[in-house]
Amino acid sequence: MATFFLIVIYAAFIGLGLPDSALGASWPVMHQSLGIPIENAGILSVLTTGGTILSSFLSGRVTRRFGTGKVTLISVLMTALALLGFSLAPDFYWLAFLTLPLGLGAGSVDAALNGYVSLNYEAKHMSWLHSFWGVGATAGPMILSFFLLTSSGWRAGYRVISIIQLGIVLLLFLTLPLWKRFEGKNVSDQEEEDAHETREEDSLYKIPGVRYAILSFFAYCGVEMTMGLWGSSYLVNFIGYSAETAARYTSLYFGGITLGRFLTGFITMKLSFRTIIRGGILSILLGILLILSGISLFLFPGFLLVGLGCAPIFPGMIHETPTRFGKAHAQSIIGIQVAFAYMGSTFMPALFGLLAGRGYLELFTPYLFTLLALLLFSTEKINTMMKKRIMIRKQQNKIIS
Repeated sequence: MATFFLIVIYAAFIGLGLPDSALGASWPVMHQSLGIPIENAGILSVLTTGGTILSSFLSGRVTRRFGTGKVTLISVLMTALALLGFSLAPDFYWLAFLTLPLGLGAGSVDAALNGYVSLNYEAKHMSWLHSFWGVGATAGPMILSFFLLTSSGWRAGYRVISIIQLGIVLLLFLTLPLWKRFEGKNVSDQEEEDAHETREEDSLYKIPGVRYAILSFFAYCGVEMTMGLWGSSYLVNFIGYSAETAARYTSLYFGGITLGRFLTGFITMKLSFRTIIRGGILSILLGILLILSGISLFLFPGFLLVGLGCAPIFPGMIHETPTRFGKAHAQSIIGIQVAFAYMGSTFMPALFGLLAGRGYLELFTPYLFTLLALLLFSTEKINTMMKKRIMIRKQQNKIIS
């Protein structure tokens, strides 16, 4: 039963990934058929992210009130209906309105499931959870690309994705009693009481290390999304590659993230996430150095190394949250971390876009270096604080004994 329940959680994270890459894949045809300016995709993306950030901030409070199972069920239902609405939307204003349930639902699922798995499952399952997000993010464009070749077009593609989401909703509804059973086994009454005492979100920021954790999520997602959004443009406009070749390198990068998260699940059986995260940062550094060289022979492994390096960092930092800050605080802190992660993935690529638009595309690798340095600084500060905390506890235990 526990294995089946884990499959249900993985399915929910596939559902989270499905719409994330759908807009980018469908927009070249979608904006033409609706008569919408091509730049309006940015508006839809920002609106969706805004809803995601809001629901992530509120997720700890909402999840404690209604439980992970109900929050996940309602959130996936919201995204399914929003995607169905996309398939029927007559104009841009409908699309803009539908970004509200799409963003709110995505943020709630992301934060709630990350918190649940970090509290109740081993490190390997956290890594595999995020690899299933990659499955969904890869499947979305594939489904749309198939229908874009047919007369039914992008609307049919969105309709199929929404039907898949509704199937996940049905699965979540049928297994709703399991959530209560497993949550009851893993959350003690004392932890529940502690959680009620820390409902004020401001108090969470005062916990030692929380601000560095927030900074690490912001910096990491800045690296991940800046690389994903601007890597191809750098290859085309600065290195001189064709658009087709650059697109393959970007696919290689995202493929490295998905494959890396699958492999990380096995690596966690031998090494701690703290060590694996350090290895991931080193891999990103080596990858950026290879890209900086501009040598064609090094660009392929450079993009792959950055993708593989990114793979363990986000799930690793999420899974470490209960250990770093206590189980009672974990769900709320994870919600805050996810919110700042979305901020990083939104604002940092946009900031580099301003630089690129002003002719500074060559700053791509220094920009990534800066964000990576910020990530290394914040994660090592937390590691140092954790070491001090362990030493204090050992000293206290010696005194007591």
